[in-house]
Amino acid sequence: MQKPQPDLVTPPAWPPGRLTLDRMITPVGQAILVTDDQGRLRVLDFGDYEDRMVRLLTRAYGPVSLATGTAPSDIRQALEAYFAGEFSSLAGICWATGGTDFQRTVWQALTTIPPGETLSYGALAARIGRPKAVRAVGLANGANPVAIVVPCHRVIGSDGALTGYGGGLPRKQWLLTHEGAAFSGGQASLF
Repeated sequence: MQKPQPDLVTPPAWPPGRLTLDRMITPVGQAILVTDDQGRLRVLDFGDYEDRMVRLLTRAYGPVSLATGTAPSDIRQALEAYFAGEFSSLAGICWATGGTDFQRTVWQALTTIPPGETLSYGALAARIGRPKAVRAVGLANGANPVAIVVPCHRVIGSDGALTGYGGGLPRKQWLLTHEGAAFSGGQASLF
């Protein structure tokens, strides 16, 4: 695969401006949506990982204040459509992240993995032109702040087994099954 062109990589998007926190019930539990004042999704995480989400936001942007509010309707509707089986709806969500240039390159590459397909960490490293950076790709994948929309759940072990996921392996399994992806490994109970 080709290395993503620099102009396709999401810009760092500094500073985030005002951040709004919303919550949304999904089939995989409560989702936390953080958007900026331009209507871009900055975080999609899960309610049971809220402390981690705040730590990652602080690491990316410094001290942040989250105002309670409602995410833009187009983001909520796209997520509802995804959970209803319209996987292409995620492509319409405008997102922005902090992170290093390398992390943003990995996150952009994740968006090229189609629903229903998976990729190994090694294949993802090769896709961005850094075949020896497998561990760094794994770390960047694990630091992805925009779960589901930037589909880090589509990265699995080279043997086809499920590997770590910030939202927990049961969620990863559910998301991959929902998308019709093939993978190996044991069955995990969602809740």
